Amino acid sequence: MARSLYDWLWQHEFWLPPGITWEDMQESEDTHYPQPRDLLLSIPFALILVVIRCAFERAIALPLSTKLGVRDKQRPKAQPNPVLETFYSTCCKNPKEGELLSLAKQCDLPVRKVEKWFRHRRNMDRPSLSKKFSEACWRFTFYIISFFTGVAVLYDKPWLWDHRECWTGYPQQPLQPSLFWYYMLELSFYWSLVFTLPFDVKRKDFKEQIVHHAATIFLISFSYCANYIRIGTLVMVIHDASDCFLEPTKIFNYMKWKRTCDSLFMIFSAVFLISRLVIYPYTVLYNTYYYSMEIFQPFFGYYFVNVLLMILQLLHVFWSCLIIHMVYKFILQGTMEKDMRSDTEESDKDEERDKIREKDKNGITCFSNVTSNGYIQRNGSEPLDNRAHRANGHAKER
Repeated sequence: MARSLYDWLWQHEFWLPPGITWEDMQESEDTHYPQPRDLLLSIPFALILVVIRCAFERAIALPLSTKLGVRDKQRPKAQPNPVLETFYSTCCKNPKEGELLSLAKQCDLPVRKVEKWFRHRRNMDRPSLSKKFSEACWRFTFYIISFFTGVAVLYDKPWLWDHRECWTGYPQQPLQPSLFWYYMLELSFYWSLVFTLPFDVKRKDFKEQIVHHAATIFLISFSYCANYIRIGTLVMVIHDASDCFLEPTKIFNYMKWKRTCDSLFMIFSAVFLISRLVIYPYTVLYNTYYYSMEIFQPFFGYYFVNVLLMILQLLHVFWSCLIIHMVYKFILQGTMEKDMRSDTEESDKDEERDKIREKDKNGITCFSNVTSNGYIQRNGSEPLDNRAHRANGHAKER
């Protein structure tokens, strides 16, 4: 069963153009081609990156955040309550009005206190500012290293300047050691992001991030197995170019350096929109869809890699819409809007709203006390004693 599945999966019709078989891809002492088994090395390399990341965040990023004045916000802790904690962990983190009433009866607490408990409990699960800062520092460090590694690897390669060179001699294009290690670096990094996904800062585009990581891993792996190395290196360099500006924008935002953050955000927006909506479609999509047809006829691998590239482009369009919306707000308001993907704090506005409600209640209480003391009647008229006293006062003045 396993053998038949293996033979079916690695049919040359799936992976290679018509007229080319696996026998034509045999290695020699001087010629090496990508081997699918090489991809297994990315798993231990990814675990090594996770260890390096943990050490980097503890030894460098966290002390750096303290020196740069990044302070975690003091959040009120939710008081221990087994009933509410059970409901929070098993049922829902944001109960509706009916559920709040039921929980308030079970705990013998006012509905307002139950609502406040859930708000504090949700905020306790939200990542701290120092965690966001450390994560941004790690990604910025990697993207800088990865981008300049890609530039160093590709600057003397002909397909960087002439995109038709991506298909010259395909698929019998020897694998160079520099390209192999560049591929392993990128693939291991995205595997490490998958491993740490449950512990990383969760944003509003969490589902899109999962799709992005999965599509990237599939694309890198498939492009390696099918020897789409040249087009794959172009994709990775284009993606790293804009990410180098995104992470420092977050870092300066956490540091409250508003002007620097706004300037970097505008630079990032320009680089992202140009690289993902202009350079990527021409350099990658048009290249893969049209130029490759000058060398070989369509086959399964051709369609599959184009589908993966189109999924990435759809994600580019999704994120571009968010960025354009933020730029539009920036132009109108003169300041950058908070990251629309971020999970925001609930305590500030809701605490102020609660205080206003408390003041309103206290005002009503005072009003009722004043009324009961006889200073003001319900119909708005004054007591007779006061009017008589005031009349006497006026008479004395006269």
